Amino acid sequence: MKKYALLALAFALFAAAAVDAGEVRWPRRSVEAVVTASAGGDTDFNARTIGKYFDEFANAPLIVTNMAGGGGSTATGNVRNSRPDGSKLLFCHTGQLIVNEVAGLIDYDFTAFDVCCVAGLNTSYVLVASKEAGVKTLADLVAKAKAAPGTVVYGTEMGGYTHLQGLRLAQESGVEFKIVDTGSAAEKLTSLLAGRIDFAAVAYGSVQDYQQTGDLVILAQGGSSRNPLLGDLPTIKEAGVDMSMEFPYVISFPKGTDKTIISRMADYVKAITEKPEYAKDLEEGYKQTVTYMGTEDAIKYLTEIRSDFMQYRDVIRK
Repeated sequence: MKKYALLALAFALFAAAAVDAGEVRWPRRSVEAVVTASAGGDTDFNARTIGKYFDEFANAPLIVTNMAGGGGSTATGNVRNSRPDGSKLLFCHTGQLIVNEVAGLIDYDFTAFDVCCVAGLNTSYVLVASKEAGVKTLADLVAKAKAAPGTVVYGTEMGGYTHLQGLRLAQESGVEFKIVDTGSAAEKLTSLLAGRIDFAAVAYGSVQDYQQTGDLVILAQGGSSRNPLLGDLPTIKEAGVDMSMEFPYVISFPKGTDKTIISRMADYVKAITEKPEYAKDLEEGYKQTVTYMGTEDAIKYLTEIRSDFMQYRDVIRK
């Protein structure tokens, strides 16, 4: 009897081991989220806000690593060349996944990764004009540009997301702007206040106080529909130009990552976005509303954005 009992125990252990071997256990330890920007910006904020609640669902921490440089290509290259074991993921937006390809900064597209989900959507960007520009609405700005082509100055970071948006705005409104490189968001704000540029695209939170004092004029908000947290501001589309400036925050893994890991991460993010505390964090941090897209919808959305942006490839590279 003892012999049979030992055989039964051995068989049970073998069966348990076989089940365990076939099951993907993830995460086993902390997961590294590589962010394509320095600490303190909107992308970093969104990654860290997801990380704040990650352990609650995954029983493991999400550790954010900031990897600025090369317009985001340093970070995307790092994750792309990492082992597809679920230990590292990429957190970025379409500026790094798509605009960098359009601008020729990288020689691969977002399909070089396994896209997991869209963890958020930035609809807090606005078009803002300097007081010296002498305009009150987007229609005023377009009329001024039509009257004197190439004289209305748009400040941007050349080759970046807002550069592409400036090109789109010019094309869709049928005008010619003078596009200049002003550097970072903080430098754009300085140039606007000094009257060195006429207008720019910036985050609402950084200019709302200047709107109230009259030092700057917010012309329109960039979302495809109104962000209720930005007050009574028309969208660019409502102001007469058929475009938007919203962009998603995307979570991706190195190509070849197990589908179970991707699915599980998508489920964790979905659960996080359903927490009221998370929504409050986004509102207080960047006047951002909650948005989530699962894997299939995220890939479809990115494909549409890439198709739209690629028509500007030759202009932005030039």
